Amino acid sequence: MIWEIENGQALSAAEVHAASLVRSDWYRYVTALFDRYDFLVLPAAQVFPFDVSLHWPTEVAGRAMDTYHRWMEVVIGPTMAGLPAAAMPAGFGSGGLPTGIQIIGRPRDDLTVLRMAAAYEAHTDFLDRSPQLP
Repeated sequence: MIWEIENGQALSAAEVHAASLVRSDWYRYVTALFDRYDFLVLPAAQVFPFDVSLHWPTEVAGRAMDTYHRWMEVVIGPTMAGLPAAAMPAGFGSGGLPTGIQIIGRPRDDLTVLRMAAAYEAHTDFLDRSPQLP
């Protein structure tokens, strides 16, 4: 949180305005996807659960993670667009650790996202299964 605050305070008004324009462009782009799709389904994280002693993964698929939020940046896009999302379990990797998906819906359509999440849950058994820990 301190990192976020300090970096935010270092921004000029022009930089904040430019970021707002980028966010607006992103919002228009991602919401236009709903002209073609009912939902977006994305991974909930780029990595499987990691050792509790790590602050965050320093590398994902050979790419250095320069901040704590880079390892989970797949959730930033829907959040930045203000879209409703439901994180759901999606199975287990070869190491036995769980993975998940996020079901993302149209702006202000939280109820439809929750209904889709409930339908998904009713047709999978992931909530009834536990990870195979070493």
